[in-house]
Amino acid sequence: MAQAVVIGAGPAGLMAAEELAVAGHSVLVAEAKPSVARKFLMAGKSGLNLTKDEPFETLMLAYGGASDWLCPIIAEFDATKVQSWAQGLGQEMFTGSTGRVFPTAMKASPLLRAWLGRLEGAGVQIETRWRWIGWEGHTLLFDTLDGRQSLTPDATVLALGGASWARLGSDGQWAQILRDKGAEIAPFAPSNSALSVDWSPHMQSHFGAALKSVRWTAGELQSRGEATISANGLEGGGLYSLTPALREGASLYVDLAPDLDTATLQSRLEAKKSKTTLSQWLKKSLRMSPQKVALFHEMVKSNAFPQAQWSSALKNLPILHAGLRPMDEAISTAGGVKRPAMNDGLMLTELPGVFCAGEMLDWEAPTGGYLLTACLATGRWAGRSAANWLKAG
Repeated sequence: MAQAVVIGAGPAGLMAAEELAVAGHSVLVAEAKPSVARKFLMAGKSGLNLTKDEPFETLMLAYGGASDWLCPIIAEFDATKVQSWAQGLGQEMFTGSTGRVFPTAMKASPLLRAWLGRLEGAGVQIETRWRWIGWEGHTLLFDTLDGRQSLTPDATVLALGGASWARLGSDGQWAQILRDKGAEIAPFAPSNSALSVDWSPHMQSHFGAALKSVRWTAGELQSRGEATISANGLEGGGLYSLTPALREGASLYVDLAPDLDTATLQSRLEAKKSKTTLSQWLKKSLRMSPQKVALFHEMVKSNAFPQAQWSSALKNLPILHAGLRPMDEAISTAGGVKRPAMNDGLMLTELPGVFCAGEMLDWEAPTGGYLLTACLATGRWAGRSAANWLKAG
């Protein structure tokens, strides 16, 4: 019988399993889906941004209100150590101009294959299509293709993910199981989410086009990142970091000319020849892309700006939208197991011997390497804490 069971075979779960195995314990990993690390592989389709190469103090700012308790955990497995870990699995790394770190292969599958090979060599057993349904006393219960299975390990690590991309395994159904056991769970909410916009038919030709060199503002948050016009609205890293403010109802504004001040724009507008149309002026004088011009017209028309306000509108254009996209479409989620529900080792105080890791914990961060860094770090921390628990017991 396994001394330790890890439930969830994403990055956090696999990291916890490795730490337990290295400590000499028998480990079984139970995964509900037919294959492991599905969300990890999906992230690899856009290059697998593993971490962010920047000063530790700057890195931790990305975690907002959770940065204080995550700090010692990520300090033990920061951006430098994430890179060393990946290199130890035979993956060459490179750092982009913005500090984002990627495998040279620009995909997740080679790293995952090497990682699974190392886990197999360490004796870790992985069972897929094992869906955890809770406890019966101290016994873990699973629905499997071979019927009901039960395990009574000495330590359990839960790495069950958040509540987005349910088809990849993160459906959040575990939350009620833990609530029933007395654990404090913060409600799930979308994080790194796209926006719904009810476009007019004129925008259809711009679907898939990127809005570059812009500044987005929502509440006290700002971003100079890109966004893409989609059939459903707006999406992309430039907007994802603003999700906390948008979730709270803050209005969204975009500066379409962030490198020019309002006075300069106004003087150029006043110098516009009378026969020059607004679209021609935006394209020729300001060299704006067709998608920027289209977005300006779309929102100005909706907001009925007079010409005298066009310059200020370019600098602070309100984006009329229909709110965040459904939570299941979000890249990640906020909410989950609250920090006070666990001790410093991420063990649930109501359930001795049960540890939590990854996105199921109540923290959030923008894309850009921060999500995977924290998932790997909390998985490692929970695995080591579980190993120490077993040693002490």
